[in-house]
Parts: sequence; C-alpha cells; structure tokens
Amino acid sequence: MDQDHPLIRDVFPDLIAELTTLLQEEGERELAVCAWDLRLVDACCCADDFCQSIRTADHPRGQPYGPDHRCVPLSPSKGMLILDVVDGRIMYIEILDRRPMHRQGGQP
Repeated sequence: MDQDHPLIRDVFPDLIAELTTLLQEEGERELAVCAWDLRLVDACCCADDFCQSIRTADHPRGQPYGPDHRCVPLSPSKGMLILDVVDGRIMYIEILDRRPMHRQGGQP
C-alpha cells in the first residue's frame, strides 16, 4: 500500500477508534493493531443510501477473495460493521445502516 491513499484514522478517526475497540472485545487483537494503519483505497460504489463501506486494499471488483478469506462481524451499538479479512489483512470494511460519516482533516 502506498502513501497515495490517506490513513482512515486521519479521515474517519471515530470509525478507527470504534473498530479497534470492537476488535479487541472480539479477541481480534492483531486486527485491532492493524486497523490503526488502514488506508482508504476506495469507497463502495453501490450507491445504496444505507452503505458507507470502504475498500482498504486493492482487489478486483466482483472477484472472490479466495480460500484464506474470512468475515469478521462486529457488534457496534448502531448499524453493522463487517470486515473482510484475507491472510490477516483487513481488505474491506462493510459499514451499513449507520449515521453518515463526515471526513476529518480536510481530506477531499
């Protein structure tokens, strides 16, 4: 991952704080540590008004992640947060039915 993509913690700091807390509560300590350095590669393009999902790594759209993929559903107080993880790396954060997130730090 290169420096062209902003750190999610700079753009959506509340999301990363929540993710790290929820991951630790689920016993996913390694993923909680990794979440701090996630980059915002792309936003979901589905255009559903309830979706604010984020790509954190490049991956061909519509292609399966492969045999080392696992979903990590979390239990936020509102909405849904589900992670797609491949080989211990968070590839995608599915963010559904939550209040709109607002960018921080002057990011476009």
